[in-house]
Order: sequence, then C-alpha cells, then structure tokens
Amino acid sequence: MPRRRYWFSLPLVAVIIGTLLGIACGGHELSRLPTLDGRAPIVVAHRGASGYLPEETLEAYAKAIELGADVVEMDLISTKDGALICRHDPNLAISTDVASHPEFAGRRKTTQVDGETQTGWFASDFTLAEIKTLGAIATDAERPQQYNGLYRIVTFQEVVNLVKARSAATGRRISVYPETKNPTYHRDLGLPLEDTFFALVQAAGWNSRSAPIYVQSFEPGSLRYLRARGLNTKMIQLIDADDVDLRTGALTFVAPYDRPYDWTRAGDSRLFSAMVTPAGLAEIKTYADGIGPWKRYLVTVKGTLSASGNVLDLNGDGLINEADATLQPATSLIADAHRAGLFVHPYTFRNESRRLARDYQGDPKNEYLAFYALGVDGVFSDFTDTAVAARDTFLNAQAR
Repeated sequence: MPRRRYWFSLPLVAVIIGTLLGIACGGHELSRLPTLDGRAPIVVAHRGASGYLPEETLEAYAKAIELGADVVEMDLISTKDGALICRHDPNLAISTDVASHPEFAGRRKTTQVDGETQTGWFASDFTLAEIKTLGAIATDAERPQQYNGLYRIVTFQEVVNLVKARSAATGRRISVYPETKNPTYHRDLGLPLEDTFFALVQAAGWNSRSAPIYVQSFEPGSLRYLRARGLNTKMIQLIDADDVDLRTGALTFVAPYDRPYDWTRAGDSRLFSAMVTPAGLAEIKTYADGIGPWKRYLVTVKGTLSASGNVLDLNGDGLINEADATLQPATSLIADAHRAGLFVHPYTFRNESRRLARDYQGDPKNEYLAFYALGVDGVFSDFTDTAVAARDTFLNAQAR
C-alpha cells in the first residue's frame, strides 16, 4: 500500500479534519489504516496513568487499564539484592519520598549515572524490603500532589501479575512495555538487568513474538544481548535527543541525551540522529522490530523570532516553551521506518498546555489526531483517556 504523507500548516484543526476525511473517503481500503500492519494504533500508558497518579505504581497501572490502555509501560532498575523494580530513575530522590526518611539519610551520595553527576539516594544501595517502605511521589508540579507518599514502589513481577489478572477479568489483551533502564550503569555496579529480566519473561510464559510484551531500551547493546540470549519478544529501539532549538526547529544533542551510553563507552561518536537514517533503520532492523523515537523526530516545532532573533512569548505567560512554537512539516521517518519493516511508537504525549504546540489550540486531542493521521503504530501517553478518546475520533472518521 502506498504511504500517504501529511504536511501541517495553520489552521491545524482544518488540516486534521481534511486528513481524516481523506482517510475515510480516499481511494484506499476503508479497513486499512496508514500503520505498518493496517491496524489501529495502540495506546501505551507511559509509566501507567502518570498524568493522574504517582508514576509506575500499581495504582497508576490499574488506573491506566481502567482508562482503556492497550499496554502499560515501565522502566526497570535494580535493587541492591537484584530485584527489578519499576522506577524511571536509579536516583530515588526524583520520584519517591526517600528524603523524608531519616533512617536513610546516611545513604545520600553523589555519583555518576551515564556520565551525569547526580546527588541523591540510589536504588542499588537499597534492598527491595527497604525500598518497599518508600512512597512514590508525582514528578510534575502541575499534576495532582495529594497522592504523594500513599503508594508503594512495585516490582516488575507485581505488574506482570496485575496485567495477567486484569486481562483475565476483562477479556482484553493487555500488554506490558518494559525498558531496560541504564543497562551499562547497572552492569558496572555488578547488577546487570538482562539475565534477571529474561528469566522473568520466561517464567511468565511470554518468550514469543506473539506474547503481550514489548521490550525497549535506549542502548542497542542491551537489546542485542537479549536477542542473543534467546529473547523472542517484540523489541523496540528508543531514540532520544536533548531538546529542540526553538529558533531553528533543529533537535539538539547534549549528553547524556546525545547518544546511547553504550556507544559513548565504546567510543562511537554517532548521535541518536544516526538511527533515523535509512542505514540506521536498516541496522536497527537486524535486532529489533520497531523504533520509539521522541516525537520531535516526526514533527518538530519552531518559535517566531523577534527582529533581534529571540523567540517571542506569543501567549504572554512570561515563559518560552512549545506553547509559543508552531509545527514544522512532518519528516519522512514514519514512511522510512515502515519501508524498513519497523513499527513506530513515538513518545511522550501529554495534556499540559506548556507541552502543546500553538497549532493545537490548547486541545491535546488535536496532537494525537495529527500523529494518528501520519500513520504512527502507537503512542506513549501520560493521559490514557485522552489518547483513547482521540483514537476513537480518528477511527470513527475512518469508518465513515
């Protein structure tokens, strides 16, 4: 099937409506969507229902499932005794109330994580039993704070158990999307993630391509090792960048978000951007089934410049961010990845106004609609209900 390309310009809402009508009334089969396999894009609950509850807790995962997530996503790090827990950062100060526990005050330290100097409390210095005494906290000040400290940190196994139970109870196919987080860092600590993870997947009966699991990592070496180890699940290469230069719309690359850390350690000077070239995609295809790029690789944004070359604060809130920027033409990455046989799951979609380009007119559903129309195979979302509602709108338009 030929791939359609969509190009954004103001007003965005008109573009979205036109695109949806084109899908519904165009010359293609109505049952075929512009995804790799022609099926509806999946909604991946990024760290659970993290827009509403403290991330990567059992409560956040249960809420995401309740809101209709197809998949729940988690980051896996290791405790001192080798348990795999669901936390985005090895530094527990970022997402737990460890700082309020006087019994752990002596474990505060400064160390390096993927070459970045951090100060805090690190999971590798705590046993699982100790970590179970901590409460999770919201990591975004704009999000609900009343649940801080109420919910415990969970293991990967506990989430597997939850997903299996909810799948059986609802009759829905619910999947998990674990990431091997900072694998080189953990290997240096003598706490490698991969073998323990592989054993858990095997025990769950999920070591097959058709199993309800997607395995992701920013480090190609971690995915390659797991594949060589015998892991047969779907695998996804994550692709990062540091930020967008709003003066030009170009992606920026600053350590530790410039390249996979295993490349840094190996002396490989390529940037993450090398992965989105045809050669890079072909290389990824040798060990993975899809890519998880930051969404700005697909559609970047650019600010409006003053006469002196500074980005203007268009909404007058005293801040310069994506709310002051406008969308640029979509790149060919989705089509290129599909041509290489790779599915595309961009991250991360959020509802806060500061994260929405000016073209979306303050409505996060418009962003999802635009990316669904481009042909993404799934989205990472902090707000499952918004992603699902936008997908329903998209599919209803397609079916007309």
